[in-house]
Amino acid sequence: MTLKIVDSTGRDDLATVFVARLSDGSLIELVESVQPPVPRESKTVLIVSTLKGCPVGCPICDAGGDYRGKLTAEEILAQVEYLIRRRWPDGRCPVPKLKVQLARMGDPALNDAVLDALEELPRRLDAPGLMPSFSTVAPHGRDGFMERLADVKARLYGGGRFQMQFSVHTTDEEARRTLVPIRTWSLARMAEYGDDFFASGDRKITLNFAAVKGYPVDPEALAPLFSPERFLVKLTPINPTHASAASGLAGAIDPAAPETARRMAEGFERLGYDTIVSIGELEENDIGSNCGMYVSAMRRRASA
Repeated sequence: MTLKIVDSTGRDDLATVFVARLSDGSLIELVESVQPPVPRESKTVLIVSTLKGCPVGCPICDAGGDYRGKLTAEEILAQVEYLIRRRWPDGRCPVPKLKVQLARMGDPALNDAVLDALEELPRRLDAPGLMPSFSTVAPHGRDGFMERLADVKARLYGGGRFQMQFSVHTTDEEARRTLVPIRTWSLARMAEYGDDFFASGDRKITLNFAAVKGYPVDPEALAPLFSPERFLVKLTPINPTHASAASGLAGAIDPAAPETARRMAEGFERLGYDTIVSIGELEENDIGSNCGMYVSAMRRRASA
């Protein structure tokens, strides 16, 4: 399958967002990025879409709205192959770490074809550093998918070559319904799954909090459920998306003042959690390389 790239924006030394139009007219985003100061020759990050939009509609993410269905495995793989061959025309990606994030537009746990793509990636790519990254809100009713995901990881991506992340955002399960407006697994179910998913040599499972003012992030609420031996905590600002502005939600972490996350991080560190404060380059906000931002901007321009 050949993607039809219809627009792009960005900086080659930071992040480039591509918009592709599929055969049914749907628009999806895919991204190639680096993580300064790490050079591209050491680590490259590819971010691909798994859904045509997203049905979840989180109020801090622009990927929701105008949901048109699921991508096929070939449409997912085509995004990865396009990004690789654009940089390495012979198809061989020699970097020690090629991170393929399956979370550009859409929660990957909602699409069974993601599992088929994960099965095919090691056969399709000449990339010794391949490491998929899977981020989900843990939708209710997807237990069978998650069980197969654990099997795929164990067979194909053991020894620390898979990154698993739950997008939690708040430790208050009732409040989480506002930030993630679909039925999801409880924190206890996430912990139970993670305990079974984790194997010796794996990367720790990430509990990601895009911290929002007024929504608790309480280390003491995690400690009885999530072992620091198997889970780590990542704290991030909420992205300045059109959705977050429209919803009136404000971030608890100021990306221009990383010290605003230190007190929050110290609470987790005291309980033994490895804790990452992840603040990207501020220029990415101007590029529009946060999830769904560029496609939503294109739609607004078209309707103006």
